[in-house]
Amino acid sequence: MPTTLLFDLSNGLARVTIDRPDKLNALNATVIAELGDAVTRIETDAAVRGVILTGSGSKAFVAGADISELAAQTPMQGKARSALGQQVFRRLERCGKPVIAAVNGFALGGGCELAMACHIRIAADHAKFGQPEVKLGIGPGYGGTARLPRLVGKGRALELLLTGGTIDAAEAYRIGLVNRVVPGDQLLAESETLLRTILENGPLAIRTCLELVDAGLDTTLEQALSLEANHFGLLSATDDMREGTKAFLEKRKPAFKGV
Repeated sequence: MPTTLLFDLSNGLARVTIDRPDKLNALNATVIAELGDAVTRIETDAAVRGVILTGSGSKAFVAGADISELAAQTPMQGKARSALGQQVFRRLERCGKPVIAAVNGFALGGGCELAMACHIRIAADHAKFGQPEVKLGIGPGYGGTARLPRLVGKGRALELLLTGGTIDAAEAYRIGLVNRVVPGDQLLAESETLLRTILENGPLAIRTCLELVDAGLDTTLEQALSLEANHFGLLSATDDMREGTKAFLEKRKPAFKGV
């Protein structure tokens, strides 16, 4: 049984909670391994249609990596730790189902990187974000140098990465790091409302949008447009497309089945 994660599933919505409140939900080797197991369930369990990822308590989403582990690592151990975390985060990012980070407090270092691996980020108004690794004489290891500039631009990303500074939720929203800022006591409700709004749409279409945006960011505009046209054609062969267009013409709510 998991010892650092809570996994709750209700009506297609999975809530995954990093549960180390005494350590501000810091990422240690056990958390990464159990998060990998959770991603496997998300990928393979048809009952899971969308995910909210959050941290236990009100102080931290994930305050970062477990520094006691980093302090003792050798170069090869450091590379292996980084590669494993990157693999788990990338699998989450490519799971084909919408994942919302409900950032309920500190999202620093690995915590900010985990939030960035989610598709949408909603922050409590007291949340804090940053990549403070340089203050420890080390750099980000779980994708911070790759995802942050893609989200906020090169200049803003480098300022955060090189200073190791922390920004509040309002600034994170201003620069595009988070999608919304809400009062802390409304965070999970707002995240669930948004996710259920997404899940009202065709699941194949949702998966396609996730795949196309992910692939299109790393290719040319022409290649991205070609991929979009191909997927547009493939979706035209689905029962969901026929149901969606028929429901629109009949002025009723569609009943998508994911086929």
